[in-house]
Amino acid sequence: MNRDLTKGPVMRSMFLFAIPMILGNLLQQCYNIADTLIVGKCLGSNALAAVGSSFTLMTFLTSILLGLCMGSGAVFSIRFGQRDFKGLKESAGASFALIAVLALVLNVAAYLCLDGICVFLRVPKEVWGLMRSYLTVIFGGIAATFLYNYFASFLRAIGNSLVPLLFLAVSAILNIGLDLWFVLGLNWGVAGAAGATVLSQYISGIGIAVYTLLRCKELRPLHKCFRIRFACVREIAGFSVLTCVQQSVMNLGILMVQGLVNSFGSAVMAAFAAAVKIDAFAYNPVQDFGNAFSTFIAQNYGAKDEARIRQGLKGAVLSAGFFCVVISLAVCLLAYPLMELFIDTSETEMIREGVRYLRIEGVFYCGIGCLFLLYGLYRALGRPGMSVVLTVVSLGTRVGLSYLLSAMPAFGVTGIWWSIPIGWFLADAVGVTYYLIHKKELLYMREEHGEK
Repeated sequence: MNRDLTKGPVMRSMFLFAIPMILGNLLQQCYNIADTLIVGKCLGSNALAAVGSSFTLMTFLTSILLGLCMGSGAVFSIRFGQRDFKGLKESAGASFALIAVLALVLNVAAYLCLDGICVFLRVPKEVWGLMRSYLTVIFGGIAATFLYNYFASFLRAIGNSLVPLLFLAVSAILNIGLDLWFVLGLNWGVAGAAGATVLSQYISGIGIAVYTLLRCKELRPLHKCFRIRFACVREIAGFSVLTCVQQSVMNLGILMVQGLVNSFGSAVMAAFAAAVKIDAFAYNPVQDFGNAFSTFIAQNYGAKDEARIRQGLKGAVLSAGFFCVVISLAVCLLAYPLMELFIDTSETEMIREGVRYLRIEGVFYCGIGCLFLLYGLYRALGRPGMSVVLTVVSLGTRVGLSYLLSAMPAFGVTGIWWSIPIGWFLADAVGVTYYLIHKKELLYMREEHGEK
């Protein structure tokens, strides 16, 4: 079930590896959308606004763990490409211990700061009570998010993208079923929606952890690898910390934009909550393709196959570009019916605002598609700091322009929507320019790379 991406036809190998990742994330988006659909249709616009803002906050918190897992995954991929299984096991043990401690600290901090969130996100009073109920439950799933993403990153690093998909599928189906039961059957409101998500997350997180420990000899016996050496920690930190910073900065910027959106009232909050779910569902496949591309590059970087890296890079750019054009057309044409899935048709102004958002973002999906490939490329080539730079450019532009344009009567909330693609394209320009200038240096296969 493990796929060696250093062998076989380049694009076929990359697509076969990427497809389960794409399907898995689409399933995850499906149960996020199920939350939004059930809450929006059954509990009203205030509940939808509360869940939407909570989702943005949780994305920021879990992005810290996700960034560490993704960075560790790059190290695992390089070790696998080098066929250094002892180093792979040691890296896995060190990163697990470090990220587990951070997950615990993050979980405690989230509960301690719960009441301060209302002020930071500028949540309207009519929404805060519902949002607090949702967050109190959903924070309990942070540990489950760590377990799933850590072991999924490990499996993908060694070429197994199918098993994470299967566990995520079980989680998605269970989440939808529990949503209907808890919200409609038991009338538990937004807390029921949160409980359904947390319970399904723990089933997938614990399940994939048990599977990986039982089936992957590369991790047995894992406990002997917890004697952490400084050199190993330094390497893990070199990839993981900067990737974590990149993910955190990206989602902190989104969180700041969410706070600005909230200041326009609950109607705009609800429109944004629905539109963002559609937006994420649309471009997440190219994000997952970027992650698969990163694993491909990292394995071949470890194997020192420069020609294969160049071939994969060209094919990935063409494939991602084609997908983004197709999905842009689909979102722009179907914006109205998509919004009407989440919001009652009588809420015409709310739907109109969501459609405006989707059509502005949808036209420019090629910008974010290119950005995801650049993130994956620099992470795989051991330059995660460059990913941080691109994120700062993209999010800095987005946040700065959002506050500037939204304060102008001519733009208002629409200024927030326009700031997003402008940030994408500025970051793309920086990332592509850096690659063209440093291409030989980036792809030069040093003999000493990754050796201990």
